Amino acid sequence: MGTLRITRLGHGGILYRSPADKWLWVDRWSAAPTFADAYREPEQVDVVAPTHGHFDHVGNDAADVIELAQSGATVVGSHELSIYLAGLGVQAIGMNKGGTVEAAGIKLTMFHAVHSGGITITGGGPEATREAGCWGWLIEFEDGTKVYHSGDTDLFGDMAFVRAWGATIAVLPIGGHYTMGPAAAARAITLTGVRTVIPVHYATFPILAGTPSELAKLTDAKVVELEPGETWEA
Repeated sequence: MGTLRITRLGHGGILYRSPADKWLWVDRWSAAPTFADAYREPEQVDVVAPTHGHFDHVGNDAADVIELAQSGATVVGSHELSIYLAGLGVQAIGMNKGGTVEAAGIKLTMFHAVHSGGITITGGGPEATREAGCWGWLIEFEDGTKVYHSGDTDLFGDMAFVRAWGATIAVLPIGGHYTMGPAAAARAITLTGVRTVIPVHYATFPILAGTPSELAKLTDAKVVELEPGETWEA
């Protein structure tokens, strides 16, 4: 069995390649100005697990999820997201917070997040949104490695429950304005007890001004700064 490889796709997107070489795609937004060109044509897709419906995590009309699902991958998300996708011909496993789904040998437990999650709908008239919820993931890979992927969120006290799950790695937003910034992310690291953090959701646009260097000054955890397309091995 190999090691866990974590690739930053750009913006909030992450590709996890598990120790058994199962490919888990979270929040791929291929239209991001910072998206990694090497991952525009998905080589392998086993599981697709967005954290909410915003266009910058699934594309307008959830186009990125639909594209990835065409390979026959398992799609996992909120109950509301599964209903929306079913109307577009994509079968997804709908769930809610506290539930756990095992897909391709990877366990995904849906965790709370503080955000919104409207899908941008562009067809049939004026652009509109349809709320699909928001959540984070507690991910357990085949070798027992556990990752807290928070999704877009503010800081909240129940992040302390992540400690009970034994996650050692976190993927956290740090840009600010739409999510927590570096100061709140540092507090999230303290609450969760993780030893390594990979920052996302920053620098795509000027308003997302938080930086990994700011975060590193505020925490003793290892801050892994990845450029889009770069990979870190756990």
